[in-house]
Amino acid sequence: EWPNSQEGHEGNSESMPASQKGLTPKGTKCDVGPKKKAGARAVKRANKKTTKHTVLHRAKAIVNGQIVKKVHAPSVPAGRSASFKRGGSWAVKAKNGGKWPTHAKKAVEKKETKAPRYYPAEDIPKPFDRRKNVNKSAKLRSSITPGTVLILLTGRFMGKRVVFLKQLESGLLLVTGPFKVNGVPLRRINQAYVIATSTKVPVDGVNVSKFDDAYFAKIKAKKTKTADGFFATEEKKEPLSDARKADQKAVDSVLIAAIKKTEFLLPYLRSHFTLTNSDKPHELKF
Repeated sequence: EWPNSQEGHEGNSESMPASQKGLTPKGTKCDVGPKKKAGARAVKRANKKTTKHTVLHRAKAIVNGQIVKKVHAPSVPAGRSASFKRGGSWAVKAKNGGKWPTHAKKAVEKKETKAPRYYPAEDIPKPFDRRKNVNKSAKLRSSITPGTVLILLTGRFMGKRVVFLKQLESGLLLVTGPFKVNGVPLRRINQAYVIATSTKVPVDGVNVSKFDDAYFAKIKAKKTKTADGFFATEEKKEPLSDARKADQKAVDSVLIAAIKKTEFLLPYLRSHFTLTNSDKPHELKF
């Protein structure tokens, strides 16, 4: 039964609370008129849930709602003459008189080998013929040109500034101080151990044609083994020849005359390159 019975609600259904409308005395829903038909959108949603999307192979098709394998027309077998024309090999033969083009092989002369007079007791391994390495001179960096001032990074004259003259056949660089300016004589150095600067010295009048790798080669004297040679002795250094001294003076005289024409270039070459803790090498412009 309804709470508070139906007092004050008889004949006035609009005044009933919303929670009690459409309910039977037992608390169940009552049938209020016929049900409405589902709309087109609701039908599509229901079909999407029940049907699955099928992915067909390219050799299959849907005919009258059924998946059927495609049937192609049987290929006509081609004869040898048809495939020969289709391949185009007849055109190659036609250009060469009906024959395939061939290249004549080079005739190899056979050398007569004489049998050895004796055979070794054991098999001597014979090395394979390998391609010999051809030593090529290193490619010169684009920043290094004749007259460029370089900073040496290794060796006895580390930190000194030198003038580049030319590249030798071995790939090494021919440089000089000049000797009278900072004490660096004519010497060779690898371009991997130098820093190229933007400063340049005119070297048009310097003659360096006589300087090559053989010029700097050292002659090693043969040592004879004696009883006294067992003990270590100091080797005497050979003094520099007069010819080498004359060559150094000839190069220095032309370079110094060109250096003096530019202001502050002489003290720049005499100065020693150093870095402090506050310097950032990657931000320096040489």
